[in-house]
Amino acid sequence: MTHHSAGVPRWEGSVDGIAYSEFNHHLAAVLVLLMGLSELLAAFALRSLAWTRFLLPAAMLAAGGYLLGWSDHDAWPIGSLSFAQTFASDDPEIQQHKLYAVLFLGVGTFEGLRWLGKIPGRAGAWPLSVLAIVGGMLLFAHEHGENPAAHSIAMNHMIMGTIAIAAGLVRLAAPASPRRDGLAGHWAWQLAWPGLIMLISVQLFLYTE
Repeated sequence: MTHHSAGVPRWEGSVDGIAYSEFNHHLAAVLVLLMGLSELLAAFALRSLAWTRFLLPAAMLAAGGYLLGWSDHDAWPIGSLSFAQTFASDDPEIQQHKLYAVLFLGVGTFEGLRWLGKIPGRAGAWPLSVLAIVGGMLLFAHEHGENPAAHSIAMNHMIMGTIAIAAGLVRLAAPASPRRDGLAGHWAWQLAWPGLIMLISVQLFLYTE
């Protein structure tokens, strides 16, 4: 929600505000698609595609960096609000965007170290799953305040939130190796996570206000 005084043009729902928001969501779609493709290719474990494992942390760091700097037109560092005012803001939309930025930067760094072999073991995979679940839950409370399309935006975010939570739970539950349900069942688990992530990217590509 972006507050405005009498005589000050409203940003939410304005032509510029809509264009800015839709661009941000469509850029997020590209980055989320890269994350999903990275995880999909990692599931096949092909040596020739080993380099693609870095797409995930790279896309996460890019998403976090972008949100930190450009998530809101009136917030630090591009807007009129200072660093302190931005992170102590009473605007839940700004707070959530910056929280997402911190989460993406933190988990993206963790994933980069994991793929470099600095954090060995399957146990190191849980932060990404938790990010998907927590990020999905936050989307249920994500608002665009005074935007005339607030209801449809909220529905869109709830759909993405549901998919993200499902993706995180699937990743946590997925077995590391084939079990009694056989190889087909194992592949179903392995492909469900990247498939759901790419489904979120489709939702982001289709986002309009």
